[in-house]
Amino acid sequence: MKINRIRDGARSSVDDEVAVEAPLEIRVGGKALTVVMRTPGHDEELARGFLYAESLVDGAADIVSIARPPALTGDELGNVVDVTLRPGARTPAGERLFYASSSCGVCGKNAISALRVRAPVVSSSLRVSAATLSALPDRLRAAQPLFARTGGVHASGLFAADGTLELAREDVGRHNALDKIIGWALAAHRLPLPDRLLVVSGRVSYEIVQKAIAAGLPLIAAVGAPSTLAIDLAEQFEVTLVGFVRDGGMNVYTHGERVD
Repeated sequence: MKINRIRDGARSSVDDEVAVEAPLEIRVGGKALTVVMRTPGHDEELARGFLYAESLVDGAADIVSIARPPALTGDELGNVVDVTLRPGARTPAGERLFYASSSCGVCGKNAISALRVRAPVVSSSLRVSAATLSALPDRLRAAQPLFARTGGVHASGLFAADGTLELAREDVGRHNALDKIIGWALAAHRLPLPDRLLVVSGRVSYEIVQKAIAAGLPLIAAVGAPSTLAIDLAEQFEVTLVGFVRDGGMNVYTHGERVD
């Protein structure tokens, strides 16, 4: 798009690429479940990861298919996916018939009790050196082409303990980027992920830790700060939470025994 750019008092008309934010309606059996605001791309992963991370399905076997409904027009075109569950799977429709913005991973929960995490404590023998951890944000940044062009998206990266990047996803919603990784892992029958660690490009709030626990991830490292709820949840579920990973330093908030 054309914008007016002002630098050092000088104004110029230039082309600028802006991160796309658009609604994705997730249907189950043809019935609307939720609408999330996301960056288009890897929508099937997003739907799959959302359903699993929110405990709306129990595993990969519950999801038979995810398809684009035919005969869509207008704003629905390209922005609707319909999930078919296996016969006998519990149907989540009605549990979260709400809108979720790109900045809110828990929007649509209609009671405090719905925030409880239904997952086991994370068990893992993973250990990673502080030197390796300190290098990971730059490695994630190098795998963010959309951020490089727009400066307007978050990222989640799945890393091995030696610092190898296995997968990165970008989205205007930080929780969406993680849902896409979880959806990929679910489809690949890789869950849980006790031998991998998560790196996120921004801050860590409750929903990031909640989704990481659902995926069995034992360590979360972030460029930004964690919230109090994120710290409490990570402590409870024995997840190592590391913040402010930048400039050669970091803060380890919970279960520091995994960081050498």
